[in-house]
Amino acid sequence: MTHPDAQAPTEPDGQTPTGPDAHTRTDPVAALRIVLIDDQVLVRTGFAMVIDSQPDMSVAGQAADGDEGVTTVRTVEPDVVLMDVRMPRVDGIVATEQILALADSGRIRTPKIIVLTTFDEDEYALRALRCGASGFLLKDTMPEILLESIRTVIDGGAVIAPSTTRRLLDRQLLPHLGDGDLSDQATQSAPQSAETTSAAGLLDEAAVQRLESLTPREREVLTLIASGLSNTEIGDELFLAKPTVKTHVGRILMKLEARDRVQAVILAYEAGLVHAHG
Repeated sequence: MTHPDAQAPTEPDGQTPTGPDAHTRTDPVAALRIVLIDDQVLVRTGFAMVIDSQPDMSVAGQAADGDEGVTTVRTVEPDVVLMDVRMPRVDGIVATEQILALADSGRIRTPKIIVLTTFDEDEYALRALRCGASGFLLKDTMPEILLESIRTVIDGGAVIAPSTTRRLLDRQLLPHLGDGDLSDQATQSAPQSAETTSAAGLLDEAAVQRLESLTPREREVLTLIASGLSNTEIGDELFLAKPTVKTHVGRILMKLEARDRVQAVILAYEAGLVHAHG
């Protein structure tokens, strides 16, 4: 097992990536570097054992809270961060924001962040997704799912399916995410007004405006993404080639300024393009 304070190897000579994701690792040979940020030693130990058992992954650093985690990420510059939500000093949501802000400023490579949560903390996970995390896992996830999820986010995917996002939104968690209040009161019913109420709950006017930039075809594709369809299934539904679907998805993410499909789906719910049931 890699020592918690172990430092990552230096970047191979000759790598000079460019573009908005210039700091994202693209070397298919080097092992993926993972940072674990969780205040529970047993959780970190368990995940480290699973990760270090893989030839293409290694634990490059560990931290017990968000503040220490941000420092570790700045030093190690990992490919993937497994981030607990509830931690002392700085929680996982704030730490996610800080890490991605560093990446956006070009000060570190852009890591993929997977939020760790328990079932009764879904509202925290959704808040983290809106901040730019690539998805979330339950802490009791099976080892093979953990490993598959790490590889999925590295390939540009999200580790939760849009259908899972819909399930969470169906639990009426979304209306409580707008004001940033993560106290116990945030899980209570939020007031609704005539201007912002629909069958889906509270509409986010900013999200509505962002979706106005989409073409009718792009809105159709986004609706199918929110229904849980893969690119292949969307192509079958709309009689489009898979590369064409991928182009539509890319344009949707760009126009909505969404980091991934999960954020795009959340925006679709906020704007009332699709509706939660329940």
